[in-house]
Amino acid sequence: MISVIGLVVLIVMVFGGFAITGGSLGPVLHALPHEMLIIGGAAAGATLVATDLRGIKAMGGGLVAIVKGPKYKKADYSAAIFLTARLMKMFRNDGAVAVEPHIEDPKSSSIFAEYPQFLKDHVFLDLLCDSMRLLVVSTGTLSPQAVDDVIETAIDTHHAAALKPVERLTTMSDALPALGIVAAVLGVIKTMASIDKPPAILGGMIGSALVGTFLGVLLSYGIVGPCAARLKAVIDADGEIYLIIRRVIVATLKGQPQPLVIEAARTAIGPENQPSFSEVFDGLRAAK
Repeated sequence: MISVIGLVVLIVMVFGGFAITGGSLGPVLHALPHEMLIIGGAAAGATLVATDLRGIKAMGGGLVAIVKGPKYKKADYSAAIFLTARLMKMFRNDGAVAVEPHIEDPKSSSIFAEYPQFLKDHVFLDLLCDSMRLLVVSTGTLSPQAVDDVIETAIDTHHAAALKPVERLTTMSDALPALGIVAAVLGVIKTMASIDKPPAILGGMIGSALVGTFLGVLLSYGIVGPCAARLKAVIDADGEIYLIIRRVIVATLKGQPQPLVIEAARTAIGPENQPSFSEVFDGLRAAK
């Protein structure tokens, strides 16, 4: 929602400031639809050339994420620690047979049922369940470092894929000023074809052409660029919850005591969502 408010403030300040300083919005508003058609259409076409249908859908989902913000709240990070720690404790104390039904069918698991927010996140489920399947099917003692490397690779792969819409928005932002110049040049060509018109008409036509340059720069640095930065911040924030799985599993495999396992996971969370040590420790005791 804050992104929508920021967009409103941007538009009001730019056009309102122009009007307050004596500028006439009439010519700008008259040229705006035509220039937007050229610039927006060119940007959309270039995006279609550069990506595929899956990429377009991902960009659409990214725009939704910009408005909604991160999907996980502070309580969800504690819940992720509780869930992963409980499963790992069961694996360590009761063995692979006890934990296997939970990770093979999370939607039927009594443990996962206590944390329904994660049942909708297939990335979270896959990362947690696949990592624990690795422990279940392996014979002998697994190297914690080897397990850490596997989980790290899985997280990095997902994060790189999640950032693709950011890359596409950034590319579009970089191209918009040039597309604005294209629209402006077309406007100048149109004006030159009407060079025999009175100065008042030519002035209006030149002004309309310059709206293309203005619009390209505004869209790039005022809207699309900030949207790309906001989307990256949202993706980075959501990605922190996957680090919890990694920290809990690896610390447990190293034979660390539970307080250290908790701290290893808790410190992987950013300050805005990081629960206190007592909140997590008390929550784990209540979840037993």
